[in-house]
Amino acid sequence: MAYSSTRDASSALEAGEDGWRLSLPDEAATERLAVEVAAMVGAGDLVTLSGDLGAGKTTFARALIRHIAGEPDLEVPSPTFTLMQSYDGPAFQVVHVDLYRIEKPNELAELGWEEAGENALVLVEWAERAGELLLADRLDISFYVDSAKGAVHRNVVLKGYGAFGPRLARARAIHDLMLAAGWEDAQRTHLFGDASSRLYERLIRPDGRSAVLMFSPPAPSGPAVRYGKPYGVIARLSRNIDAFLAVDRALRERGLSAPEILACDRNAGLALLEDLGSEPFVDAEGPIAERYAEAVALLARLHGLSLPDTLPLGSDGSYKIPPYDLDAMLIEVELLLEWYAPHIGRLALAASTRSAFAGLWKAAIGELAAATPTPTWTLRDYHSPNLIWLAGRQGLARVGLIDFQDCVMGSPAYDLAALLQDARVTVPDALELRLLGQYAQLRRRGDADFDMAAFARAYAIAGAQRATKILGLFTRLDRRDRKPQYLAHLPRVGCYLAKGLGHPILSELKVWYESNVPQAVVPEAAAPPA
Repeated sequence: MAYSSTRDASSALEAGEDGWRLSLPDEAATERLAVEVAAMVGAGDLVTLSGDLGAGKTTFARALIRHIAGEPDLEVPSPTFTLMQSYDGPAFQVVHVDLYRIEKPNELAELGWEEAGENALVLVEWAERAGELLLADRLDISFYVDSAKGAVHRNVVLKGYGAFGPRLARARAIHDLMLAAGWEDAQRTHLFGDASSRLYERLIRPDGRSAVLMFSPPAPSGPAVRYGKPYGVIARLSRNIDAFLAVDRALRERGLSAPEILACDRNAGLALLEDLGSEPFVDAEGPIAERYAEAVALLARLHGLSLPDTLPLGSDGSYKIPPYDLDAMLIEVELLLEWYAPHIGRLALAASTRSAFAGLWKAAIGELAAATPTPTWTLRDYHSPNLIWLAGRQGLARVGLIDFQDCVMGSPAYDLAALLQDARVTVPDALELRLLGQYAQLRRRGDADFDMAAFARAYAIAGAQRATKILGLFTRLDRRDRKPQYLAHLPRVGCYLAKGLGHPILSELKVWYESNVPQAVVPEAAAPPA
């Protein structure tokens, strides 16, 4: 055991009361604690260290700074005499402060105290000397010498104040989960996630085995936008980790390569997952045709099964997959009106124009429902970023699946459109048509009554609906969430939209787009504004 927790105080973390107590038997344990703390701090945060001389504050600070800087041999002297020392890290700066020689809080102004925390993590020893100048949101770590257990043994208490309370509670839950699963000695590396609030880390044990830690917090309620409900509820987005756990298990039971769940804490929104690796379905030239073909074959097999809409959730009941209904699909396409039209198109659409848009889409979604007599699992984000090639496996098991927590009961055409009109990479028309033909052939083998004409209509509607949603969603990610990198994909998505609108069943919608938001279907005419 790296170190042990001596009190279950998770309920006190929000209030910053007794805190989380840890026993650190040696300096190596102190360094491991620093790695855990590094995972929960960032620019603008304040970490205060307290304890007697020789209690281990500087040892901890040195380990934390080295880990954040990514330099295990970085020279980190005590700032007792310089009072303040700065270190540059790959993501943010760390400012190490020692206030031992400060007698009055007003002396801090001469140090540049107020400026120190701008875009930096501030790490303060003897922080009690700052008095009321300490931020209300902070992490406090107190070190105590335990001479009865040896000269190097330390006891530590971590307390989260203000906004740090929930963050510390999450860190505690991660610590306990890794400890219970036998992964407490693993190195942790942040992985770039998706456009959601989920966070991922890769864990690597000393023996080389790896796993992925996923943090999927409960979805925030958000403001009510219709029927007294927030957008996420209407759009049928997952509200907590239960959706992922249930769908993951269901996919694996059907022989598909969703990650094995090694351990989980549903209440904390945490899961320790099998590491499927990172072998992509695309290369520098674009889609890897053979891998896309296998992903299409997987969909054909899945869509040929009779699939339930209620899934078991361990011993704790069940999870019901929501329907991809009119309200969900309609509020998604309306993202075009709310975000793309004003911010990219720079348009102010009249109420009558917006009403016409909604009416046309209601009719199109009705046609999609009519072409889908038996809804199936719609994984919803079945595209290259969420597919991992598993070369060591056989057949369809080579397609690794992630990011399926928003699964709904919907049209089989939707996931095929998501794959063959991939928002992140251009799928050539010839490849799209070939794989559409492959899908139809595979479906006919299992169902002689498979109606390709009806499926083609559904494919056009689903693709146009998804493209419309993405144009609005990617604009929202830029404007609201400060993620401008998604704007680069808008021209590609616009081309997919124009392709879908070319189907006769969407002829009236095509006229609406060309008349009111022409930028969406002629994307090269509308470069994203600065």
